[in-house]
Amino acid sequence: MELRQLRYVLAVAETRNFTRAAEQCYVVQSALSHQIKALEDELGVRLFARTSRRVELTAAGEAFLPSARLSVEAAGRAAADATAAVGELRGPVALGVIPTVTALDIPRALRTFHHAHPAVRVTLRTAGSDELISAVEAGTVDLAVLGLPAKSPAPAGIRTLELARERLVAVVPAGHRLAGRRRLRLADLAAETFVDFPAGTPGRAQSDLAFEAAGVQRDVTFESMSAGLILDLVGQHLAVALLPPAILAPDASTAAVPVTDGPVRIEYLAWSAFNPTPAATALLTVLRPSPASDDAAGSRKGRS
Repeated sequence: MELRQLRYVLAVAETRNFTRAAEQCYVVQSALSHQIKALEDELGVRLFARTSRRVELTAAGEAFLPSARLSVEAAGRAAADATAAVGELRGPVALGVIPTVTALDIPRALRTFHHAHPAVRVTLRTAGSDELISAVEAGTVDLAVLGLPAKSPAPAGIRTLELARERLVAVVPAGHRLAGRRRLRLADLAAETFVDFPAGTPGRAQSDLAFEAAGVQRDVTFESMSAGLILDLVGQHLAVALLPPAILAPDASTAAVPVTDGPVRIEYLAWSAFNPTPAATALLTVLRPSPASDDAAGSRKGRS
């Protein structure tokens, strides 16, 4: 059994298509098909059921996949450790981010990291905090930036560093009756139609908890995981929103108003302390604020 055969199996399982899998692996389709057939002959089972139009894993293929994935990952880790021993980092690193990161300049940090370690392949994943916490715990994401309600405890089971905490502001359409106010209370927004993150996500929970604490009910008509789409809906006079002030760019279609009893969220940098790769450790070093910036921020503190 060869490592390349395992990679081919994983590619076909992911794409459900031999042609796309071959393109992903940079080989011709006939070579990929031949290697998978040779592996099936060696194992004595079929890993894929296929026709000219359809490819699916067999029961044997489903059972084979987890160990194949672990083997490929272990081989990649071995290569990365070997090159790290002589001062060159290689291999993949996965970074997860929420849609509303404000405490870190992710593009600038990745530029710094890429210049220092050009052979490392960085995968970016945008998702909600709950999904990213699970991914860090499972090892499918190496590091993540999270946003959680201030009253929620820091995630257990992974390492976290508090980056910042901020109070959300009301974002209303330009010309809205509340747009000129110096500040608001949640009760002032009770009659408004809202756009927010999907129910059950941490991004939504911070606002739901604040309204519940204030004894105010609200109507969330629109839901989206995209901060950009949320802002566009506000700009179209369809709804109002509560968002971190730092993600708001100057825009004539919306106005931001402070909310005195509005929700407060905490941004965390999260990672697993269980056997991190050299690439993940290096990226953590780039993303972690320096002690000088910690002192300047005043509100940042570490948690583990």
